[in-house]
Amino acid sequence: MPMDVETYRALGLDQPTPDEVNGRSNRDVLTALNHQDDLSYSVCEEATADVGTRGTYHKFEAWQSQQCYPGTERNIGVYVPRMDGPQADKSNVDRPVTDRPGTDRDDHLNLIVFNDGAGYASLSGQIRATRVLDTLIANGELQPTVGVFINPGVPSGDDNPSASTEYTPAMVQRSFEYDSLTPHYGKFLLEEVLPFVTDELDLQLSQDPRDRAVCGISSGGICAFSVAWFHTESFQRVISHCGSYTNIRGGHNYPYLVQTTPRKPLRVYLQSGQNDAQTLFGHWPTANMAMAEALSYAGYDYRFEFGQGGHSLRHGGRCFADTLRWLFEE
Repeated sequence: MPMDVETYRALGLDQPTPDEVNGRSNRDVLTALNHQDDLSYSVCEEATADVGTRGTYHKFEAWQSQQCYPGTERNIGVYVPRMDGPQADKSNVDRPVTDRPGTDRDDHLNLIVFNDGAGYASLSGQIRATRVLDTLIANGELQPTVGVFINPGVPSGDDNPSASTEYTPAMVQRSFEYDSLTPHYGKFLLEEVLPFVTDELDLQLSQDPRDRAVCGISSGGICAFSVAWFHTESFQRVISHCGSYTNIRGGHNYPYLVQTTPRKPLRVYLQSGQNDAQTLFGHWPTANMAMAEALSYAGYDYRFEFGQGGHSLRHGGRCFADTLRWLFEE
């Protein structure tokens, strides 16, 4: 039986997490951000390969949300693959379209949205997503794919709605956007960001949800899952690095929801490590294990990579090319 509201409140579960208790705090995450065991992971070979052809990267700075997150602005980057020459022909080899009623797959671009986009796009970072996309597309291992790299919104003004002095308005906004178990961020992508991107750059994105993915780390990872969970008609591919399936805004409930909801047609990639974070909100390694077990129990198409690393993109970066190959395979 579900817990009644009176008991929920009596236990104090409706109250904000304390700044510190038992000598512990959410600053404990710092231990996992630069863990020494992450040093064993280097970027994948595809991130440094010289393929002789590159897509283009477009920057839109201080872009403002008008509807879903009014009063915020953010930077957006868009990677558009180079589709002329033999690379484009090669990328369409052995790609059946007969099971895609109403769409010609070869005339449209796949899509992957990156939360905390600047970190994923950085050419000195741990993922270097645009370089990996260049390599896989040039080698014919991936359909031409647009990457949309979105940073969290930065609110205007100095008001801090957090009960904790440790969190800046930008940090609170990021959590509101990413950690909330609602359809709102997916609506933001579908109604504001993607229409802007496609109109601005004259792009024809595939409307088949199997061609569309969302990716993120930590709170951005659970957000990626939420987008597909609530908007399965538009996104059916998920990459979650060190996902925050912990009690920040109720994310620890996802394993239960996965196990008690009719299975959705999602393909989900999870990654975490034994030295991932532990804070007052929860324990990231076991939270990701619970999520993987729930996906298995419910019969999902999923993969779980569990290593020795901490709360970073280093392990995810090492596996990133293989992740994309698996994510978009038929």
